Amino acid sequence: MKNSFPKYKPSEPHIHLKDDDISKPSCDDLINIFNDPFVIIDRHYQIVASNKAYRSSFHVHNTIEGKFCYEVSHSYDSPCSQHGEHCPLETVMRTGKSTSVLHIHKHGDEEEQVQISASPIHNDSGEIHYMGETMVTIPQEEKDPQLIVGRTPAILRLINILHRVAPTQSTVFIEGESGVGKDCVANYIHHYSKRSSKPMIVVDCGAIGETLIESELFGYEKGAFTGALKQKIGLIESAHGGTLFIDEIGELSLDLQTKLLRVLESSTIRRIGGTHYFEVDVRIIAATNQDVKKMVKEGKFRQDLYYRLATFPVHVPPLRERKADIPAIAEHFLRILDDGAQHIPLPSDIIEILSSYDFPGNIRELRNIMERAVILSAGDFISEEHLTIDKTIHHAASNEYDHVDVEDFPTPFHSKHPTQTDENISTPIYKPGTGKSRKPNLATVKQTLERHNGHRLSAAQELGISERTLYRYLQRISKMEQE
Repeated sequence: MKNSFPKYKPSEPHIHLKDDDISKPSCDDLINIFNDPFVIIDRHYQIVASNKAYRSSFHVHNTIEGKFCYEVSHSYDSPCSQHGEHCPLETVMRTGKSTSVLHIHKHGDEEEQVQISASPIHNDSGEIHYMGETMVTIPQEEKDPQLIVGRTPAILRLINILHRVAPTQSTVFIEGESGVGKDCVANYIHHYSKRSSKPMIVVDCGAIGETLIESELFGYEKGAFTGALKQKIGLIESAHGGTLFIDEIGELSLDLQTKLLRVLESSTIRRIGGTHYFEVDVRIIAATNQDVKKMVKEGKFRQDLYYRLATFPVHVPPLRERKADIPAIAEHFLRILDDGAQHIPLPSDIIEILSSYDFPGNIRELRNIMERAVILSAGDFISEEHLTIDKTIHHAASNEYDHVDVEDFPTPFHSKHPTQTDENISTPIYKPGTGKSRKPNLATVKQTLERHNGHRLSAAQELGISERTLYRYLQRISKMEQE
């Protein structure tokens, strides 16, 4: 694919101050003040200045001025907007306003998530000539069980939103189907908040009986009722200075909803049997898999509490809406399961089968499937017979996702592999819903990659394989061409 964008012109002006004003610092002096990687890019996507931290982040020790930003950060031959990502430069030039976006940057064969903050740079006439961009790496802890895994547009948008709300004190209301990882989202918010050094207390309203939930939340004084032999500190009070995560908040009774509303509005609580209110400093994050708006209309949930909780609503997408993340999530679970890491990377036929399934139980169901596969494989390679996917649930639950008991041990899913004879297949290798999969041959992989102009993620999605698997195919193709 030929690049249609203008080439860099060495004569194009760089950011600088007047040469005769030697009392003022140079552009390099100014941008090197930034501790984080910082770069200045012109409207043609070309780098005109960068600080040492930016060059170091990409392991570049010589000049990168004149190179395209997408070439340096993504190894693309065209702007990242043409590869399914949000381009901050285009937004800044179009709107004239600052923007923030989450990107995946490449460093050799490795990738990392970065938070980009971009702002316009005007000339004396007020026209936007350049964009200044600051980059902050988001640490990825492989052993963290609460890691949000994925790089599809849906999950990158979610992470971008979470990074904006995490440092604030706003109440967050997380909505999503059962098993999508709402607890992981809550942990993510707490981890990147200013309260991360303080405790995050979790209360699952669906797991605690209605008669106990009030005393668990608010605590009680000695003698408040029969059996109250000593004072008990409630969960709200225990979360003082930190975060209280209320899961399945739709299970709260109307009476307790009223009391919780008072906590949100006044930041005070009173223990059961107590005579006075006292202040608590708690940030509340609530979550539910129910349709709370419908519950409000039916009088089962207080409208004022809903609006107070939904200061900042967050929707977590179901796994069927981000299927390209399935290989990475499956391999993440293998890393943290006993004896699971030996199965990484997953073979392409296993990924194809997993990618064909809608996962009514979402990420929780995927983890169960991978854990069973590790157990059933007994140290051998994971094969189709080890994947315990219930086809009955798969077809019958398309509109009833919240009513499926994903803890049942289903029967194994089997698929057939027809012999591949067509060397020039141009349709996807795997057809969802057919129960049939096949490994792509090298000619098909090469043709698919060419059709996607070398974009590996798009090619891998069409082939129904992971990027890691595609990379192995490319190594084989390269070796054959060299021979």
